[in-house]
Amino acid sequence: MKLFIDIIGWIGSIEVILAYGLNSYHKIDSSSLSFQILNFTGATFLIANTVYYGAFPSAFINVIWVIIAVPAIFQIIKKKKSFNSISKSS
Repeated sequence: MKLFIDIIGWIGSIEVILAYGLNSYHKIDSSSLSFQILNFTGATFLIANTVYYGAFPSAFINVIWVIIAVPAIFQIIKKKKSFNSISKSS
């Protein structure tokens, strides 16, 4: 179990850093689904890792990260559906 938790912790760390780096260098936009999913999955993996190791302040910040990412993901999906339905009716 420890190895699994360590692996997802590293994957989560890489995802969050990748999202930040790609956004900082204008490769992806913060309003993109890719950015939000990287942040969501990265934070989720980090929550599992930090709770396992009892690092509750880090777990807390990642819970907040997920709470921010979830509505943003739904908003992006809703916009895409709305845009697709508008372009199909044109």
